Amino acid sequence: MTTAGRWVSIQLYYDFHFHSCLSPCGDEAMTPATIAGMCKLSGLDVAALTDHNTCGNCPAFCEAAEAYGLLAIPGMELCTLEEVHVVCLLPDLERAMAFQAEVYRRMDGRANDPAIFGRQLLMDADDHVVGEEERLLSGATTIGVYEAAGLVESFGGVAYPAHIDRNSFSLLSNLGLWDPSMGFPLAELSRRCPPDFTRARRDLRGVGTVSGTDAHYIHQIGQAEQSMEVPARSRAAVLAWLRRGGR
Repeated sequence: MTTAGRWVSIQLYYDFHFHSCLSPCGDEAMTPATIAGMCKLSGLDVAALTDHNTCGNCPAFCEAAEAYGLLAIPGMELCTLEEVHVVCLLPDLERAMAFQAEVYRRMDGRANDPAIFGRQLLMDADDHVVGEEERLLSGATTIGVYEAAGLVESFGGVAYPAHIDRNSFSLLSNLGLWDPSMGFPLAELSRRCPPDFTRARRDLRGVGTVSGTDAHYIHQIGQAEQSMEVPARSRAAVLAWLRRGGR
């Protein structure tokens, strides 16, 4: 954005990792509208809903977020063939649902057992239950970690590995190293990541990072802590910033 020949940037506080009651591990109080409202109260300007292997509650989240004046990014936390969790952010609901269809095609078809894994609730923007997802959403897909970034990009989105500092379901714990040929523009660190984590690893030198709450419960939605500088308050500007490695 320019004003009288000057470049003007907009500061947006962000968090791109939340789970609703559609994720089998998500608390049933984590409805899309509740998440949107809590994100707004926490000081966020832009947020993404990233349930496990699904975008099913993204339409409700985006509608509720609009009512709160929150910029919503439809997303998913993909579980790859190697059981690496990858945050996938899409430019609009149409392409998010098309990406979801591809992910569903690449799942093993097991049914969810609510008694073991919990209910997987589909909601509308008014917090009404409109159904339950019968597929088990928490398992691995047949999408490999070397395929993930390019696949999401083919739907106009951006993908990056989640919570790489953790000891499970992370790129570093499961594969052992950061390989630039995977095509990820940056990586996510958990909120409790040690401050010297990336400095201590030679393979992470120069890799951009963002922090994700990965909230499964309402009390885990904390105050906004990180921001980006973008030329416009839009999904396109946010995704472009991520493609540049958070720069």
